[in-house]
Amino acid sequence: MNTFIYPEYEVVRNQDNCIACRVCERQCANRVHRYDEENKKMIADSTLCVNCHRCVCLCPTHALKIVRSGDTYRENANWDMQTVNEVFRQANSGGVLLSAMGNPKNFPVYWDKILLNASQVTNPSIDPLREPMETTVYLGKRKCEVVRDQNGKLVDTMSPSLKLNLPVMFSAMSYGSISYNAHESLARAAKALGTYYNTGEGGLHKDFYQYGENTIVQVASGRFGVFKDYLEAGAAIEIKMGQGAKPGIGGHLPGAKITEDVSATRMIPQGVDAISPAPHHDIYSIEDLRQLIYSLKEATGYQKPVIVKVAAVHNCAAIASGIARSGADIIAIDGFRGGTGAAPTRIRDNVGIPIELALASVDQRLREEGIRDNVSIVVGGSIRSAADVVKAVALGADACYIATAAVLAMGCHLCRTCNTGKCNWGIATQDPELVKRLNPNIASQRLVNLLTAWNHEIQEIMGGMGINSIEALRGNRLMLRGVGLNETELKILGIRYAGESL
Repeated sequence: MNTFIYPEYEVVRNQDNCIACRVCERQCANRVHRYDEENKKMIADSTLCVNCHRCVCLCPTHALKIVRSGDTYRENANWDMQTVNEVFRQANSGGVLLSAMGNPKNFPVYWDKILLNASQVTNPSIDPLREPMETTVYLGKRKCEVVRDQNGKLVDTMSPSLKLNLPVMFSAMSYGSISYNAHESLARAAKALGTYYNTGEGGLHKDFYQYGENTIVQVASGRFGVFKDYLEAGAAIEIKMGQGAKPGIGGHLPGAKITEDVSATRMIPQGVDAISPAPHHDIYSIEDLRQLIYSLKEATGYQKPVIVKVAAVHNCAAIASGIARSGADIIAIDGFRGGTGAAPTRIRDNVGIPIELALASVDQRLREEGIRDNVSIVVGGSIRSAADVVKAVALGADACYIATAAVLAMGCHLCRTCNTGKCNWGIATQDPELVKRLNPNIASQRLVNLLTAWNHEIQEIMGGMGINSIEALRGNRLMLRGVGLNETELKILGIRYAGESL
């Protein structure tokens, strides 16, 4: 049976411009391009192309472009081309489909249906260039008892917290799923910006302990690389219970990515698949979670805040309520558009809920129960711009995690083939020849540039709202208005319709 599936994208070469320099051939890890000795020209096999744009960007004469294939099946509203091709692939292989990066489906993006209010006349705007604007954020418990010593002086009873110069951190991306150079770029940028990056579930390479003051170390179900020195190295500890791209699913790093360095960092055999179980096998209740939280606090002398990360699902408000009472200092919620190195396609595209709805429901639930100050809330899962950050804070977040935006800043072109380990940009790979394509000096500076720009925009937006601090913005839903939303969505988000007065 003929099982050929026409490629989704085609490489188009302008032979008049092509000088056969063979840069495209050398740069393509997928071996799309090759030189035809007989005809003395470059040719391309489009069936191998993943549309990473490496060849397009580096072609010195701009002779290349990648276009969507014109091939199509007979039109059918229920059976589109992608669905049919996926059936063909599974019929051929009998395997589970794997995908990388976030959910690409055409679901509503609620950030784009929320508008920000601006101040006019009665509430003067603030010029951030001439007036103080506070974007510093502290993450951790806010409640503390007023205690005085025998001399009447106040005793510090505040729980340990994280100080961020801006309300954005780099989300979990493990060494192994991303390269050494990518990991270094995130660490260096976090230090320069006065924020934090997250190790993910892959442990912490010995070279990066120097960035410990700007590092969040993660404890996932596989416990890869977890030991006392690792826990003490970070500024905070995150317990990963779930991930937005694959709620209820564990992790899987192919053995091909378990190089000698990754093996040593994760404390697992080289070349063997690293599989995290779906649940933590010592956590089956909030009480079990509480036990782990206090075990980690005990191991680190109660000096580090503990984060619990969960995926955005239908009952996350109730889950967050339990976490807030379990001793956690920070709750991280990851929406269904969150990126991933690899996830089952059906899980990535069909499981979980948007972060905007999850955040609003969690913040509201914690406020109703009078425990909002027990924890800080961090959200991730498709935070794309400074405007998204401002809207997230107004919906109740204390800060945001970014990952996809960060890898885009480093050079990613969202070709969504991270799971193959053939990242042409040197980010999601362990191939030494590919890794060295990512220069940490350049990548870390681009990350700093991105968040510096965002921070300026956050200040400008807040100034236009007549708000001069992130703290005053947090949970201030009066500054938000909805467009194109139904009554149920408006109710969950806790905002009014655009044009509706108080």
